[in-house]
Amino acid sequence: MSQFAIREAFAPIKKLLPAWLSNPIRNSLTAILTPILYSVRTGHFRSSLKMAAVSRHGEPIPWYTYSSLDFLTARNYSSKTILEFGGGQSTLWWSARAKHVVTFEGKKDWYDRIASGMPANVELHYVEKTAPITDAPQVAQILSTKTIAHYDVIVIDGLTRSQMIDLACERLAPDGIIICDNSEGYGFYEGFKDKGLDRVDFFGNAPGVVLPHCTSIYFRSTSFVFSPSIPIDLPN
Repeated sequence: MSQFAIREAFAPIKKLLPAWLSNPIRNSLTAILTPILYSVRTGHFRSSLKMAAVSRHGEPIPWYTYSSLDFLTARNYSSKTILEFGGGQSTLWWSARAKHVVTFEGKKDWYDRIASGMPANVELHYVEKTAPITDAPQVAQILSTKTIAHYDVIVIDGLTRSQMIDLACERLAPDGIIICDNSEGYGFYEGFKDKGLDRVDFFGNAPGVVLPHCTSIYFRSTSFVFSPSIPIDLPN
């Protein structure tokens, strides 16, 4: 329901009732309807029941904050390559929008669960957890076999995240972006502070999660997602 539709629905009540009565009614309805409409529009209600990150229509979405998803959804990735550290619902979301997706997953049970459902434009790799931690060397070795040298979008949302920072910076296209979820932790601030990249933070709620967190995007001034030619519009 749009803001215009809500105003139109309330207009007759506002005309019939005095302000001292209509205003408390309007304010109470606003307090009640806002979180309900937000939960329905974003898919948070459906994600909570399903225990999976989905849109209001049941489609897979990343477990990023909704504010970052609204921003990212408005961009065009049809010719772009995606590199993910940590896969799942986000992999399906990116594969539906991008040309090619390379994903690394470090949880064997989760890898086995999602491997059979990946589209043709996704390369999914399992990274074995060892002691001492060897995530970065394993990932680097596999990436060295790829024909793609640099990626337009790199997502750090899994594996040993602090170890992925150097790899992400090395593999980032000149106009690309690095997306870090749960960026208030995992050593992201310390790891990126001397990399020469700018950063924008998207705080808020995420699918099916009670407490808010932060999804951050690291970028250079040439980044394609920040082009001023992209229209400003409300999410659907």
